[in-house]
Amino acid sequence: MQSPAIDLTVHHRPKGAADRVAFGFVKLLRFCADTFFAKRYGHRAVVLETVAAVPGMVGATLNHLKCLRRMCDDRGWIKTLMDEAENERMHLMTFIEVAKPTLFERFVVVAAQWVFYLFFFGLYLISPKTAHRVVGYFEEEAVISYTHYLAEIDEGRSENVPAPAIAKAYWNLPDDATLRDVVEVVRADEAHHRDVNHDFANELAGLPQGVVAPCPPHVTLEPAWKQAA
Repeated sequence: MQSPAIDLTVHHRPKGAADRVAFGFVKLLRFCADTFFAKRYGHRAVVLETVAAVPGMVGATLNHLKCLRRMCDDRGWIKTLMDEAENERMHLMTFIEVAKPTLFERFVVVAAQWVFYLFFFGLYLISPKTAHRVVGYFEEEAVISYTHYLAEIDEGRSENVPAPAIAKAYWNLPDDATLRDVVEVVRADEAHHRDVNHDFANELAGLPQGVVAPCPPHVTLEPAWKQAA
């Protein structure tokens, strides 16, 4: 499968104090991840995708409640953010099959999720623009990490194992798809989330919108009761 072409050089230059704080915070997270995981990219993905799946759900919830209070249209934000959260969760489910996290790493996942959820919920209440900018920078770093992961696979330092069945089903990958194919399509997902969240932040700041990287095609997950109906 050929993943969509993406611009690996995209970076939103911080404009103002809030952007600089958002950028600095994400760089701090990047330093912690590099220190803790080094080049164990599969294990890094398990923990970071748990964190990455939080903002979309928080943003969707708070925008939903805001629209109910104000009795106004959401302009498609809620569905977009819910899709982002679901997509990031599928990244997590995929890399669990690849990395087989240890009991300690599962504990780190739980701790990181609660800490980041409470932090991001509070941040979104105070400044949705800064919250989306944090996610945009977070996804910039994710694109970089998955690019490094691809290099590790290409240079033989990470085994290019067969793609997990859950990934082949979700992204409609061929039967002979490998981990490299999965990492490519996940990187394209992250580039899409990067551009969407920077655009949300720009819209809230009254700045011009940018170009959004295409989202790789994937199946729409349906509840079990719909399948049985």
